[in-house]
Amino acid sequence: MTPAEWIARVGPSHSARRQAERVLAHIAHSDLFARDRDIIVARAPGRLDVMGGIADYSGSLVLEWPLADATFVALQRDSHRTLTIVSDLRLAQVALPALASLDYDGARAYLAGTSANHWAAYVAGAFVVLARDVGVEFPDGARILVVSSVPEGKGVSSSAALEVATMQAVCAAYEISLEPRQVALLCQKVENLIVGAPCGVMDQMTAACGESGRLLALLCQPAEVRGHVELPQGLALWAIDSDIRHAVSGAAYGTVRAAAFMGHRILEQLMGRRLDHLANVSPGDFASFASRVPQHVNGREFLDRYGGTGDHATAIDPDRVYPVRVATAHPIYEHSRVRAFADELSSDDDDRAQHLGALMYESHSSYSACGLGSDGTDALVSLVRRAGPRSGLYGAKITGGGSGGAVAILGRSDAASAVHTIAARYARRTGRRARVFEGSSSGAAACGVCELRPPIVCSEVLHPAP
Repeated sequence: MTPAEWIARVGPSHSARRQAERVLAHIAHSDLFARDRDIIVARAPGRLDVMGGIADYSGSLVLEWPLADATFVALQRDSHRTLTIVSDLRLAQVALPALASLDYDGARAYLAGTSANHWAAYVAGAFVVLARDVGVEFPDGARILVVSSVPEGKGVSSSAALEVATMQAVCAAYEISLEPRQVALLCQKVENLIVGAPCGVMDQMTAACGESGRLLALLCQPAEVRGHVELPQGLALWAIDSDIRHAVSGAAYGTVRAAAFMGHRILEQLMGRRLDHLANVSPGDFASFASRVPQHVNGREFLDRYGGTGDHATAIDPDRVYPVRVATAHPIYEHSRVRAFADELSSDDDDRAQHLGALMYESHSSYSACGLGSDGTDALVSLVRRAGPRSGLYGAKITGGGSGGAVAILGRSDAASAVHTIAARYARRTGRRARVFEGSSSGAAACGVCELRPPIVCSEVLHPAP
């Protein structure tokens, strides 16, 4: 579609549209691309995890909000069978025939072999997954430019935005037809098997399938869209960055994820039946067995007794002690909280906003019990709680993988000034930067792709929308 048509599909957010305009102008002036061939541009937003978070890998319902901030990937096919990938001041060049011929372990090792190529695994991994899982043969290479306003390590899913935007651009450029859900699942494979980070699928599904101004209701069994839910009139969402770097591949997230799958295996033995997803265990059933689930388990002892967890994305460290009981309890109770939150969104209760906020605070406390809190995110949640309904703020919680990153905030739609006041107060107290995220935009599927056709530099590209 044309630049003007594409920008219109980003959504009504003025900041999101202006970002798209600036990126297209940047692409039009980039020395990376030849002027006589088409350029495909795809876009995928970051996401705000409102409820569900780390319970996604255990089959929970999650509620995710696509942010206005997004990652853009511009791709031009190249007769040289090389991937030339540029982002900010980073450059990676990868021989495509050699990469596409590797299995997943080989591709991960190949891309991790040099620091120059390691960061590009999120992009180059799309070619590997498409070759292995879809049977795509790539007759030529590509020049790829990445431009993003989704910050890394802040708990707003910069990696999934990059993976989905890349996959969307590659599919359009090489005429590969995939459904949005399949795009998301293949992008999860990029992160799990090529990058080596044990994430669930909610981030990729939001980046691919999100709709501007609506919560994506996703049942992660493994990735079933249950609808797109508007916030009740008069309510809005924000996020504040704690400026504490989060990494989904970090030890804390990986430890809690592995512990949950260990608990899943232990519960199966205690309950005498196979469990499809841990989140499907009711809180009442879990309460009957909770005291028999050990609080902590040594990795070697677990492996000796059970052999493994069956989760391909995590490995059990024989020398590590895992917090099994709390990690098992979290997705069971979180799934119940998310369902209650979803029900409350459609209720007419006068105290609906306070009930929604209370569920967010409970979720935050459960993260902390698992060991996934941080001093910065705890401080932000405390400031929101202290400001409270009198300032138009009802609830807050840590997002995504925890251990830092951003805090999601629910409040009245006129409470933006209160959110910015809290961010400023946090920054003064801690000396950290406290960026506020606000607004929403469309996911990659709703946006589609923009086609820049020769001549690339033209008034339509530089001024695509009134």
